[in-house]
Formats: sequence, C-alpha cells, structure tokens
Amino acid sequence: MKNGIVVLSLYSMVLFAACSTSQTSLNPSTNILPASQQASKIVQVVAAENFYGDIAKQIGGNHVNVTSILSDPTVDPHEYESTVRDAVHVSDADVVLYNALGYDSWMEKLIAASPNPNRVAIPAGTIVPTVLSDNPHIWYGPDNMLAVAQAVRDVLQQKDPADSADFDKNLKAFSDSIAKIQKKMSDIKTQFEGTPIALTETIGLYQTGAMGLKVLTPLEFEKAVSEGNDPSALDVLLVNKQIDQNQVKLLVYNRQTVTPITTNLLKEAKKQNIPQVYLTETMPQNTTYQTWMMDQLDALQQALQKVLQ
Repeated sequence: MKNGIVVLSLYSMVLFAACSTSQTSLNPSTNILPASQQASKIVQVVAAENFYGDIAKQIGGNHVNVTSILSDPTVDPHEYESTVRDAVHVSDADVVLYNALGYDSWMEKLIAASPNPNRVAIPAGTIVPTVLSDNPHIWYGPDNMLAVAQAVRDVLQQKDPADSADFDKNLKAFSDSIAKIQKKMSDIKTQFEGTPIALTETIGLYQTGAMGLKVLTPLEFEKAVSEGNDPSALDVLLVNKQIDQNQVKLLVYNRQTVTPITTNLLKEAKKQNIPQVYLTETMPQNTTYQTWMMDQLDALQQALQKVLQ
C-alpha cells in the first residue's frame, strides 16, 4: 500500500511537471497563447458613423464584420435617434467605434445600456491629436483618422492575435494613403494660402486652417448652424454682406446641415457667381474615406483655380 502511494505521488509529480512545462509558452499575465498558436477569428465591429466603419474594414480586412449605423449622407447626424436594432448590434459587438465629443451621444447611451466586460469601446475624440474647440468633426483631419486607425489596429490585435501581421500591413497601406491626402492639402496651401472663403458651418475648419485659407465667416455663425441654432441677426447680416460684395471667393457648404439661412446664402452665392464646394458629414455610399476626402479636396482646388485665374 505504501508503495502504491509512492507510485501515485511520483505520477502526480510527473504530471504536474508536464503541465507546468506545457504552460511556459503562455502569457503569465493574460494566459493567452502566442499569436502563432491562436486560431483566426472574425471580430464583430459596430461603428456609429460609416467613415469609422470604413476605417475598421480597411484595417481589419477579412477578419472583421463591420456594421455602420449612420450611413445615409442625406440624414443630419445631429438629429439621429437610435433604434432597437442599433441596441442589438452594440450589445453583440466585440468592438464599438464612435466619435464622442457630444456628436453621437446616443452611442454612449447604447453602450451604457448593455454592459459587456469583453467589449472594447473606442471613442475617437479622446485619442486624436487635434480637437478644435466646440467642433466635433475630427474626421476631417487626416492626422486624426490615422490615429483612429492605429487604435483600431491595436484593439484588433488584442481581439485576434493570430492575424496581427495582417493588421500591421493594412495600417501601413492606410498610412500611405493618408499621406497623399496630406500632400494634396499642402499643395492647396502653396497655391491658395490666404484666399478669403465662407463656410456655412464648422465642419470645414479641420482642413481650411491646415491649408491656410482665410475663413471670413464669423465662428459663432458657423457654430450656431452646426448645433442647429439660429445665428445672431448681426452675424447673418455680415455673412450676407460678404457674399453680396464678393468679399469671399468661395462658399463651402455642408449639404447635411441645411437651414433657411444657409439655403439663402447658397442662393446669393450663385447669384454673385461665387463657386460653391459641397461637403457632407457622413461618407457617400460605395466609396472609402480616402476617396471621399480626395474628391472634396479636388473640387476645392478646381474651384479656387477657376476663381483666381
């Protein structure tokens, strides 16, 4: 009997040693296998806006399934109200990507309504390098979107370590394409720095400043329109005067934040033969973030070339 106990004890020691040896490759803090030993998986991503969804898809490739809640460029995102379907998507997500900064507070409510310790939320406005005061339109800054793409890469590598190399490769391709947008903005600055223009609201400021364009529209006018409020009568008179007297060479118009005041500005700009360049807050269908930005910058550059010939 004693011999049996000795044999069992020796067997237990060998088994323990074998088990200990088999776990040496595990991460001691997270108990997760190295990427080379993990199986690939599909990460479920929910994006509040389609341009963030596009970034997630570009970085994740075939390793993600992306649902974008706001994808209609004719809808005013400021007035959006979430649905039960949106709540289900958020509840089931591995990763949620949204703007924050008060732009899509409905997403924050959906996240709070379905606690999930395994879900990772990425509020873009808290991680980007450039945030203008009272201006949540951070995605119009290409440097900001590069920071978002890097954050998405990091989270996907946590969720799906087996495909880390793919995420790194996709981020490199995205970074290269963002450099082309930055080059286009630099070219516009070289050609047209100091040109006076008008904006119907704040969405364009992340680019006009970087391009050196001189925005004559009062900031309070832009903020009021952006927030769905009426600008002051004095600001409205001033902006109309700038249009009527051709003090500005170009009107940059947000198609998704339209009021009787902005509609009148557009009408007066056309009457005075002042070119108009149109922006949207959400990305048009069947395109990418890079194509969307480049198309708008091309239109801006062409309009400036026309009026300053």
